[in-house]
Amino acid sequence: MKYRKFGNTEVEISALGFGCMRFPTTEDGEIDEAKAIEMLRYGIDNGINYIDTAYMYHEYKSEDLVGKALQDGYREKVYLATKSPVFMMDSEAEFEKILDEQLEKLQTPYIDFYLLHSLFDECWEEKVVKWKLIEKMEKAKADGKIKHIGFSFHDEYDVFKKMIDYYDKWEFCQIQMNYVDVSRQATLEGMKYAADKGLGVIIMEPLLGGKLSNLPARVAECFTAEKTQTQWALEFLWDKPEVSFLLSGMSSMQHVIENVESAKNSSIGCVKEEDKERYVKAKDIFINSALVGCTKCSYCMPCPFGLDIPRIFEIYNKLPTSSEKGKFLKEYNTLEVKADACQKCQVCESVCPQHLAISTLMEEVHKAFSEIKPSTEED
Repeated sequence: MKYRKFGNTEVEISALGFGCMRFPTTEDGEIDEAKAIEMLRYGIDNGINYIDTAYMYHEYKSEDLVGKALQDGYREKVYLATKSPVFMMDSEAEFEKILDEQLEKLQTPYIDFYLLHSLFDECWEEKVVKWKLIEKMEKAKADGKIKHIGFSFHDEYDVFKKMIDYYDKWEFCQIQMNYVDVSRQATLEGMKYAADKGLGVIIMEPLLGGKLSNLPARVAECFTAEKTQTQWALEFLWDKPEVSFLLSGMSSMQHVIENVESAKNSSIGCVKEEDKERYVKAKDIFINSALVGCTKCSYCMPCPFGLDIPRIFEIYNKLPTSSEKGKFLKEYNTLEVKADACQKCQVCESVCPQHLAISTLMEEVHKAFSEIKPSTEED
């Protein structure tokens, strides 16, 4: 495994971190504990030393699973990260209450890297600043409950820069980045700004919710077959000196094995100069063909009205990349609850990291599938 310096923390982290948002699940939607623990321990045994979870992942059960997986001496082998769910808090008193709950679920006396989770401008002003949550983070650090202070981010560059500049003791940040998102959210410029300030920079969504591992044909043509689509995407980020490491939410043992092997071969400057234009071309084609920027993070779930929001968008996003619209109408019609069941409560929109107008998009989804002729469904 390759390791990288993590900002000014004097800590070295594996080029690949294990994200705990996409564990394999059973038919009833529960985490498949045996498989998930096997995957985590395989990753750790093969050099991964950073485990990232969060309070609400897997419907609040990810931290419990991670706590179990890190027994038998595994906790001592890794840096453990989890997050304070600021966006879902109703009062400042919840900060310490939830942190204590997380320590119990994770079966650990301290968390190495603690993040204010999924910050955006409104949340920042109305909660982080108003409730003095950074001061609460500092107190938790002084009390030995956490070791390092950081945040994860989902908004625009100007907001990111404002947050970085607000507090001069940030130790790290976590941003969404991949070859499609270079000008979105924190942006490459923001990534460099944070690194220049001495922050460790963690990359989430390097595969854009798996989309960059399963590219539409026109996008896939931008790359050669000498590497997998996943390798192309990961190397785009490992190439950059500002990147401390990548988080991958792996959902099968095969994903872990392949990504660990890729990480072992990673390095700054790994992208050949003649290949850099491939990423630019792929990004342009991808953006022009994408309908909804959903990464299947499932923050929006469960829907009060029974919609499987990520699944609906997954099927919908296939329409512009294929002439077989009838095939996807069939797939859409297998859903028990369809897009027209949306009641526009907007609960999902309040927590969506991509800031999607989900209720409006559901109208578009319903219209699109309604316009596919029934005869086409039999093609």
